[in-house]
Amino acid sequence: MIKQFVPSEFCIECKGCCRFKEADSVWSPCLLDEEIQGLLDRSDIPVASISINRRITPVASHDGAYFVCPYLGAQDNNCKIYQIRPFECQLYPFLINLRKGKVLLTVDLNCPYVHENINSIQAKDYIAYLTDYLNTPKQLNILKSNPQIIQAYEEVREVAEINLKRPESI
Repeated sequence: MIKQFVPSEFCIECKGCCRFKEADSVWSPCLLDEEIQGLLDRSDIPVASISINRRITPVASHDGAYFVCPYLGAQDNNCKIYQIRPFECQLYPFLINLRKGKVLLTVDLNCPYVHENINSIQAKDYIAYLTDYLNTPKQLNILKSNPQIIQAYEEVREVAEINLKRPESI
């Protein structure tokens, strides 16, 4: 499990993430290969569709105004799979991004907590922790084996480079 930067109480109150403007949003969580089978094998969690590009397919909100992760509890804003949530969900609001042939750690400044705290000592320490973690041989191997996790997100801030050569399949 990746240590979290944003306090869970803040996330539950925010109601910003896990919601998308369109069903095929680049922001919808992308899954590692091993996570797909793990989610499909569980009988104790709601069934969700997984797209051909290995993303959790959001469902229409109750009013149809937006789309929401099928694992998000509408009443309490809690993740139904929090203990086994996908790597990309653990990482968020940080993201693995591809820019100009480089694999980068970026952060989504649309997260209000990050927006307010990105220049803090705690953020700098967390970015150092996360960069070290992602640059371990085990994590680099996971990223190399799962190039779908490396996306081209817009409107994010670059915070560090990941020592990964650009996978050819991206």
